[in-house]
Amino acid sequence: MSPDSATLHAKLKEFFGFDSFKADQERIIKHLVDGNNAFVLMPTGGGKSMCYQLPALVMEGTAIVISPLIALMKNQVDAIRGFVAGNDGIAHFLNSSLNKAQIAEVKNDLMSGATKLLYVAPESLTKAENVAMLKEIKISFYAVDEAHCISEWGHDFRPEYRRIRNIIEEISVAPIIALTATATPKVQSDILKNLGMPDATVFKSSFNRANLYYEIRDKSDPKRDIIKYIKQNPGKSGIIYCLSRKKVEELAELLNINGIKAAPYHAGLDAKTRADNQDRFLMEDIDVIVATIAFGMGIDKPDVRFVIHYDIPKSIEGYYQETGRAGRDGREGQCITFYSYKDIQKLEKFMQGKPVAEQEIGKQLLMETVAYAESNSCRRKLLLNYFGEGYEIENCGACDNCLHPKKQFDGREEMAMVMELIQTLPERFKMEHLANILAGEMNSIIKSYNHDKLELFGAGKDHSVRFWSAVIHQGMVLHLLHKDIESYGLISVTAEGKKFFEEPYELMLTEDRVFSEGEDDEEDIAAAAAAKGGGGGDAQLLSMLKDLRKDVAKKKRLQPWVIFGDPSLEDMSIMYPMTYDELKNCQGVGEGKARKFGKEFIELIAKYVEENEIERPDDFVMKSIVNKSVNKVFIIQSVDRKLPLEDIADAKNMDMEELMDEIEAIVFSGTKLNLDYYIEQTLDDDIVDEIYDYFKEEAQSDSLADAMNDLKDDYDEMEVRLVRIKFLCEVAN
Repeated sequence: MSPDSATLHAKLKEFFGFDSFKADQERIIKHLVDGNNAFVLMPTGGGKSMCYQLPALVMEGTAIVISPLIALMKNQVDAIRGFVAGNDGIAHFLNSSLNKAQIAEVKNDLMSGATKLLYVAPESLTKAENVAMLKEIKISFYAVDEAHCISEWGHDFRPEYRRIRNIIEEISVAPIIALTATATPKVQSDILKNLGMPDATVFKSSFNRANLYYEIRDKSDPKRDIIKYIKQNPGKSGIIYCLSRKKVEELAELLNINGIKAAPYHAGLDAKTRADNQDRFLMEDIDVIVATIAFGMGIDKPDVRFVIHYDIPKSIEGYYQETGRAGRDGREGQCITFYSYKDIQKLEKFMQGKPVAEQEIGKQLLMETVAYAESNSCRRKLLLNYFGEGYEIENCGACDNCLHPKKQFDGREEMAMVMELIQTLPERFKMEHLANILAGEMNSIIKSYNHDKLELFGAGKDHSVRFWSAVIHQGMVLHLLHKDIESYGLISVTAEGKKFFEEPYELMLTEDRVFSEGEDDEEDIAAAAAAKGGGGGDAQLLSMLKDLRKDVAKKKRLQPWVIFGDPSLEDMSIMYPMTYDELKNCQGVGEGKARKFGKEFIELIAKYVEENEIERPDDFVMKSIVNKSVNKVFIIQSVDRKLPLEDIADAKNMDMEELMDEIEAIVFSGTKLNLDYYIEQTLDDDIVDEIYDYFKEEAQSDSLADAMNDLKDDYDEMEVRLVRIKFLCEVAN
């Protein structure tokens, strides 16, 4: 006989100390203990784990909880043992981290009936010896946690999850409760079908997390932006997600150098380090965990105040679940994501070579993420609609699009021009090539195809290449254009796009920062940053520093950025440096630059501080990761000896990419390196002259991304990097 409502409330108080259930918890628990299948859709922080923990404690037998992460199992087992004092055997986990003695202990407690909850990884569940052991015990029910892992359309697909139903039938059939915080209607259907429980009652809570603020930021200088944000929110707990392990390590190190207590977390770390770093975060010995998506599933830390995505996630489900780890206590939660379309292109490249079906699913999930990131609609409405839930409020008041709406324009003529170009070309081409034709930008590829002779060449020269790339990109988001990943990103017009071309209708495109050009826009961008809580410098001093930079640049016949970049001037307007040592602390100012260009800037700042009686703050200065001194000295000495860069890289067991990163760090800190011997051997003189002239005459900054965009497809990245180093050493350092 199953326990009644009064008994469940009494057990809730006895085991967990709560006086009442949250939302649908009581209905779900009663449904399960009555022997029925359940599918629970509940946002992070809604109390999913209670829906199987309490039933396990009150029902006869052992509940098998299938969970994807070892860290999650340990966390939950520790929590249960904490609730039920003096009986460690009440909860166990079974996974690859256990030794033989620990496995024997688990088996003894299972056979004696002491264990009420057994957490099992899906891989462990399929092992023959574990199946044999579980056949010998009474199972109360199966709980499939993070059930979205079952579906190929979910954001964290695990093939082992699709075998769960077969294994359950082999062990012994019992009620099933599947739980997830994120599942679209398509994923829900897939889960129910795969677990063989189409009759399961679906319990669906609202996906709206009213306490969370959602914001997408331009990924122009994310590291600096992140450090500034955390410094402005001292003592608050946060998670930063990166897609690569290397980036996790780099960012964690950078945060620590800048006085922020942080630790990395990813699958490449050994199990002890991962567990230690997780515990330090839970115990608040550190404020920030920098992690791949391996971190956070089910981690019960209610006071995470911010979740930052350094890289855009691969799907909306992933984004929703990861942002959902903020503000689980119902209080403040800031969700900030850095977005650049170049990151999407990288993710698309990773898909190449995978099975076509997997590519198609991945591509569709990615395009939905892009549409979300680039939309000008309320982000809360977009998220809830994605999960099949309506949201009728016009302005949520807690997302960047509602608080700072983007400008729009009717882009029907521009989109029609793009489509006309695509359809007049006998072959298909990439986005960049099409944008170059419309903007009238000449390069070697356009010459080779004679595309400068096309009627549409330069037809959109009133706008930049970036503008046309953005129009094409938004056409893809709106499904009017299609980009074939398998065919190297070639663009075509869809059937829907052809209908639009025949009868164009109003097409509101977003006029975002991507369209901005020239100095006039700097103030708009600064204002936008200030509105988001960035900026914070002395605007009057910054203006004076820019004027001085212009004068110095004119005298020395150099581009202004060569003297000091905007980030350097912004730091000066915050820190008011009045000595060379203080000036060196500003971003992008090394010893060499400080000595070469700093005198007039220090004098101007000192005079300004005195005249305005300014109290100088001990405020934010972002410190860079210093090159390991052994590498730095070795590289400088090796270059002085004119060793080939390939030999230097081999000697330090680096690839060329890593060596170039190290060399650039040395040069950007103000040290001169003479790579002429290597450049003369590897690059054509004409190429060197053309790239050098670009940096001297045209470049607006030392940005490699901008250089590659401006120089189009004429040069490869290594050529541009080498000549940029030569230019900076000869002119700036």
